[in-house]
Amino acid sequence: MKKYQIIYADPPWRYKNQNTYPEKKIFENEHFYPTMTLEEIKQMRLPIDDDAWLILWATAKILPECLEVLFAWGFDYRISAVWDKGNGLGYFFRVYHEILLIGKKGNPKNPTHSVPSIFKSPRGRHSQKPDCVSDWIDECFPDTNKLELFARRKRLGWDCWGNEVESDIEL
Repeated sequence: MKKYQIIYADPPWRYKNQNTYPEKKIFENEHFYPTMTLEEIKQMRLPIDDDAWLILWATAKILPECLEVLFAWGFDYRISAVWDKGNGLGYFFRVYHEILLIGKKGNPKNPTHSVPSIFKSPRGRHSQKPDCVSDWIDECFPDTNKLELFARRKRLGWDCWGNEVESDIEL
């Protein structure tokens, strides 16, 4: 089975929209795509190389749960970056950012160069991530096996897994 040195993931986090519809037990993202429970995400068994990086999208609202996933998948937390979307929604703060958690397993190759820890790119459609992040991954980790989990489209040079693309692998 093919193993990957880069895992890039944007899990379909499930969390209640307690502010908009507190009397209903609906989940925020369910009308956009099927979501998964924290336990379902944590229990995924991935084809990870012994030496690998995890680049995991997280939201401020559920940051502790996102870290649980990073650890459950066998990675140690190393650092984070931020995507400045330029606008956002929220009740306490208008959340203009998402967080990229970086995890390390074993002794993977380091990135070829460093970049600022803030990626600035306008929001796209719901949950769409900016191309500048995947472009950075391509530039900084050439000649590595890359897997995008929960992908929405194919990327040249990557294997993809998700319900919106014809997946290259079986999990």
